[in-house]
Amino acid sequence: MIQGLPIPQSMTLDDFLDWYPDGYGRFELHDGVIVEMLPDGTHEQVASFLTLKLGVEIERGKLPYFIARLCIVKPVESERSGFNPDVIVLDWDSIADEPMWKKRSTITKGKTARLVIEVVSTNWQDDYLIKQAEYEKLGIAEYWIVDYLGLGGRRFIGNPKQPTISVYYLLEGEYQVSLFRGSDRITSPTFPHLNLTAEEVFRIG
Repeated sequence: MIQGLPIPQSMTLDDFLDWYPDGYGRFELHDGVIVEMLPDGTHEQVASFLTLKLGVEIERGKLPYFIARLCIVKPVESERSGFNPDVIVLDWDSIADEPMWKKRSTITKGKTARLVIEVVSTNWQDDYLIKQAEYEKLGIAEYWIVDYLGLGGRRFIGNPKQPTISVYYLLEGEYQVSLFRGSDRITSPTFPHLNLTAEEVFRIG
């Protein structure tokens, strides 16, 4: 519930971006309906830890990337949805070609996002089903689902369920996935020198 803010019953992405309250919370638009993101403290700790680790890699490797504090990702075929990732790494060279970036902090092209990370909450279906499909269609090269509580469906993380980091990467336009657990070192096409294990991430959670 968003206290004190009038919310239309249904809206386009442009309506949503006009409505988005400056400096107040995190929101997404799902098929015309505003969804308030209400992460708990542990969720934020995991996202912040990953932001720090990736920021160090960007600085160390002098990579032409930056991590956006707030960024809306527009699905390729929808004018009524917009996603707000937990962590998003953007390409400095590609951002100039984004028509909605300067005024809307919104990207519309997959090449602009080098890596998107969603940290799983109770609405895990959004991350594994909706966003995975939309990020693939948009052509985002790499997408992590960080499921530190093992909440996802068994068809995604196995049986028995356990904490899992799913790294999706584009191969000939389709996502392939690698799963990381325990002491597995996370393999990232975007950050090939990243020295981080799944266990280190889960320890934060």
